[in-house]
Amino acid sequence: MKTLPQSQKMVLEILGTGRAMTHKEIAGKVSYSPRTVRYALKKLKEKKLLIEKMNLQDMRQIIYQYRFQESVAESSSG
Repeated sequence: MKTLPQSQKMVLEILGTGRAMTHKEIAGKVSYSPRTVRYALKKLKEKKLLIEKMNLQDMRQIIYQYRFQESVAESSSG
């Protein structure tokens, strides 16, 4: 994680809380522009650090989740 740009580190830190969020929710929690957040999400997804899911409450939105959190939840439940 040391090699990631600051914007990507910040997004991972926010998603590291374990809660899946929309792009808008993430952008509201950081001091970066929505465009910067979108780019950070794109790059993190390319690095396979994020999971992208459809928001079941609003199918027009995508929610993002830190991939590590999912594996932690699975290992602690079993």
